[in-house]
Amino acid sequence: MTIKLKTALRRRGAWIAALALALGVAPLGMQMAVQARQMHHAGSHHAAARHPISGLRVIPLRVGEGPAAHAFRVEVASNFAEQEKGLMFRKTLGPAEGMIFPQERPQPAAFWMKNTVIPLDIVFVGTDHRIVNVAANARPYDLSPIYSAGPVICVLELAGGRAAQLGIGTGDLVTW
Repeated sequence: MTIKLKTALRRRGAWIAALALALGVAPLGMQMAVQARQMHHAGSHHAAARHPISGLRVIPLRVGEGPAAHAFRVEVASNFAEQEKGLMFRKTLGPAEGMIFPQERPQPAAFWMKNTVIPLDIVFVGTDHRIVNVAANARPYDLSPIYSAGPVICVLELAGGRAAQLGIGTGDLVTW
């Protein structure tokens, strides 16, 4: 068979399998194959979720360890323009949402709340993926710099007061 024919058959098979699964008539083996394919694609950069407002990639992030860990879905501000804008002008941030600002290399960080409408908890994450410090309930529109307590590889912003509400603090492990 030609490559085009094989590709067409794969696409047709995936479409039929998805339709059958949606109708609830697919055999268990087919359901498992479709779910495995969906999980594989969900982990790839091609199928990455995008935030409806910012358009940024959304990834899972956990704070803490074991069953007591807290799960979030965070937007990734990965370049200078995205990091400069951050959560400016946003009017809401859900309890399991946030934004991360990964750093190219470990370095001290400073954030401010220019044009930021909602209070935020600013969580500074050190080189060992543990929280260095948390600036709780940073005031909207405040131009005062908020500093990390040392070099960080990432900064995480959560809804204001969320870190205290969940007991998130210095030393907690952050994984993404």
